[in-house]
Amino acid sequence: MVQPARTRKVAAHMGAGPGVGTGTGIGNGIGIGNGAGGAAAGALGAAVAALYTATLPPALPGGDAGELITAAYELGVAHPPGYPLFTLLAKVATELPGGSPAFRVNLLCGLVGAAAASLLFCTVFRLSGSYAGGILAAGVFSFSRLTWQWSITAEVFSLNNLFVGLLMALTAHFEEASTAKERSKISKWGAFCCGLSLCNQHTIVLYVACIVPWVLSQLFRKRELSLGHLLKLGLCFLAGLLPYLYLPASSYLNRARWTWGDQTTFQGFLTHFLREEYGTFNLAKSETGSSMGEMLLFQLAQMKSELSLPVLVLALVACVSTALPLKKQHKSPVIWLFTGMLCLYSLFFAWRANLDVTKPLFLGVVERFWLQSSAVVAVLAGLGLATLASLGRDTVLLPCLEWLPALALVASQLWANYSTCDQSNNYVVDKFARNVLSSMPRGAVILLRGDLPGNALRYLHYCEGMRPDITLVDQEMMTYGWYLPKLAKHLPGVHFPGNRWNPVEGALPDGTLAFNLHRFLQVNKHKEVFVCIGLHEGDSTWRRSHSLWPWGTCEKLVPSGAVFDPGEWIRLTRNLYNWTEGYGSFSPSSWEAVANEEMWQARMKTAFFIFDLAERASVTAEMKAQLYTFAYTSYKEIVSSHPHHPVNWHKNFAIACERMLRLGRGDVDPELLLSQTVKHFLLYTQKAEDDPQRQDILQAVQHLREELQGLRRRKAELRRGAG
Repeated sequence: MVQPARTRKVAAHMGAGPGVGTGTGIGNGIGIGNGAGGAAAGALGAAVAALYTATLPPALPGGDAGELITAAYELGVAHPPGYPLFTLLAKVATELPGGSPAFRVNLLCGLVGAAAASLLFCTVFRLSGSYAGGILAAGVFSFSRLTWQWSITAEVFSLNNLFVGLLMALTAHFEEASTAKERSKISKWGAFCCGLSLCNQHTIVLYVACIVPWVLSQLFRKRELSLGHLLKLGLCFLAGLLPYLYLPASSYLNRARWTWGDQTTFQGFLTHFLREEYGTFNLAKSETGSSMGEMLLFQLAQMKSELSLPVLVLALVACVSTALPLKKQHKSPVIWLFTGMLCLYSLFFAWRANLDVTKPLFLGVVERFWLQSSAVVAVLAGLGLATLASLGRDTVLLPCLEWLPALALVASQLWANYSTCDQSNNYVVDKFARNVLSSMPRGAVILLRGDLPGNALRYLHYCEGMRPDITLVDQEMMTYGWYLPKLAKHLPGVHFPGNRWNPVEGALPDGTLAFNLHRFLQVNKHKEVFVCIGLHEGDSTWRRSHSLWPWGTCEKLVPSGAVFDPGEWIRLTRNLYNWTEGYGSFSPSSWEAVANEEMWQARMKTAFFIFDLAERASVTAEMKAQLYTFAYTSYKEIVSSHPHHPVNWHKNFAIACERMLRLGRGDVDPELLLSQTVKHFLLYTQKAEDDPQRQDILQAVQHLREELQGLRRRKAELRRGAG
């Protein structure tokens, strides 16, 4: 029987032969993208690459980017599980000309993300022969807010997306292969890529755990799985894991000024590889997260928001179509495989992701891992579109049935997300780190705490050479037994009275000599020591000999005998930073929002410190009055200079006004103080509706209003009497 023209075209594209490859690398070797399909995949990847490149952040992003770039730049080891493949690729990128090291690694990730889009297209096109379906899958995924955001920053997620696309494309090609020789070749490449994918993000092991048994069962069913072939597949898989040799090599050489862990022993390697310092199979360390059901509901809501409801419906169509008596359902096993991968990953991740997703920052951390499942949903949606189009194969409306929804959905993604994802002018985290480093006196020691200051300051200090006179010491890392033995030699001028920081000083049960913060400060009296941001709560021994004085986002550890001069300290800290970002300008789940909040709160820290000193310190009444006056004056200057500011400033200023009123000083009008107190308390209660003290504040405001009215009546009576 003569096939219709379109059917012949589809059959031609779905042929199993390797054809003339137009792709590159592995794709070219095994025919992932061939002929017209390969050309279309290349064109699509180039278009995505162009958009990603145009929206790249030119400087350091937030999150783990600073640490990952620094580890690559120094040829050290990144945080568990080490990410050796990403580290090596990023090292190559940092050696290329043009832009900062951060920009070069951002660009690398953008290009890798574009390659992932091409592979998603290839997967759908090979299984369905539909250009529109492939474009839909690649477009809605690549231009979703989350994918776009994490494909243009120096993070491991775009490389993980590449491997997700690669494994799915190889699976589709394996399913379409017509000869035992071709299936053998694809399975070997697939085994290698499975191993290689585990050299990046370990969450992909859940996809590998689905694909490997499926491929082996297919080979066994076709009587093509001999012991020799199984051995070859195992060797290919192990060959993919070879980048992990980088970890012990880097640790043994110990030349990096920043690295994580000691992989020179097998136990040390396993500790890092299995993420034991975070908790194997846990997302974070010592956190209580949302329930499994809540996590799944958040994921579903995120998919609907990121990919759109029509895309989810099309993915469901692809799954349902496998149970219908439609022609050409030889792709059904692959659809069921992809669906199984999606379900296993979603359930397992919801079970082990121990973070509270009701908190915006934690949601921002968790949602990045949903990219892996969204890629599968996008592929299923492309196949669903192709299935619907095949139902109207004999109608003249076929092109419209495919292309209009595909282009409309991709265009809507671009329209909705371009402005949000355009980071071409985003210098926020970079400026945060530069301001903090620039504010420090020469030769200072900074005790770092947290991802934002730790990663950002490390990057600028080591990769861009900013402030080489400063020494950066990580508080959390000092609690690990490997940190000081490996990195103390790269921290010149700082003395460590032991091998590990521990609140209990002396020899630990394992023989390690521990020291506390009090001892550390004693042996480093010759240095000015700052903490950024905050001190480890487990060690309060520093209070024996030091106090914390505010220094912007940081604090300075000052010997207890030092005399605090409030006027001088206000002068020193008033203009520490040149910060021009508006308050509340960024998404609450972003690192930019965290950096911006820190910088805004830094403006108020000295005034708050002085006020707190007046409240708590055992000083004379005259000194207390002076401290309250300094705090009030500073609060007033800051609040009046920044009309749109953090809501807690209203409360702080209102309390400062109330204290000044009780002092009864004649140089400040009581009516002004009362009116300011009422005004700012009311503004606070309007904006902070969740404050548990809100009702108490409102009751206090009522009394203050009555007091203000009484004061005004007395003033009016005095004026009438004088007249």
